[in-house]
Amino acid sequence: MTAAVSGNLRGILAMVAAVGCFSLMDALLKTLSGSYPAMQVAALRGWGALPLVALYVLWRRQTGGLLKVRWPLHLLRGVLNVGMLALFTWALRELDLAEAYTLFFIAPLLITGLSTVVLREKVRRAHWIAIVLGMAGVIVALRPSQDAFFTLGALAVLSAAGCYAVSAITGRVLTRTDSSASLVFWTTTLLAVGALALAWPRWQPVQPAHWHLVAGLAFTGFLGQLAITEAFRHGQASVVAPFEYTALAWGMGLDWVLWQAVPGYATLLGGAIIIGSGLYLVRQERAQAVLPP
Repeated sequence: MTAAVSGNLRGILAMVAAVGCFSLMDALLKTLSGSYPAMQVAALRGWGALPLVALYVLWRRQTGGLLKVRWPLHLLRGVLNVGMLALFTWALRELDLAEAYTLFFIAPLLITGLSTVVLREKVRRAHWIAIVLGMAGVIVALRPSQDAFFTLGALAVLSAAGCYAVSAITGRVLTRTDSSASLVFWTTTLLAVGALALAWPRWQPVQPAHWHLVAGLAFTGFLGQLAITEAFRHGQASVVAPFEYTALAWGMGLDWVLWQAVPGYATLLGGAIIIGSGLYLVRQERAQAVLPP
């Protein structure tokens, strides 16, 4: 197996784990956004995860490399991540999760397109097929309301997806020179500082009953950020991006485990299409590994 293909498969596994963590985080974001301003929720996510990130950096013994980074790109990612989280959290107050997810899943297409221009990655036909099939599966499963596509909430989600796509590509560029520890540390730190500065004028005291939700937000955000950094470090952006669609499978699993909600036929069909597109891409990557150089 070539190094590139091995890295892609490792990146795929990391992306699936990241999406699982972020799916849990989204449920917590939606719960908290009903009680606090969107920017405050983003700040709580950042400050809650920061102690975990600091412990991770100490454990990796990489504190010495935190200042030797490409500052312009880190600052760009900081601005993009604050904007993305604030826009998506605000949109969840206006849209259902199904509608928000359907719109946000334009991100894999944006990432793949940007990867060809910025990263000079060669995107094979299999990658485009997997992305299109995955998007079709999302639409089949979620059956979003057409009226929701022409609202400020929809515009906010699309803007968040754009921020995420550019941030992902920027992160991929940074993995060529900076350590995973520095990426996770500065992503979380800049999110915490930037969101707090913007949220401070409208800050509301956190209710005691919500602190366990904030803790869950911090933990899932930290693990998700760590996993997605590894995904884009080891795999091509155009390969790992389609596995964003596994958020639907995570959502169905969480509904069943936590709330005993059984998905309908359309959801199961859409999930099957998404899983099929993912398995198709994995098989293509494995087949590529056995081709002669």
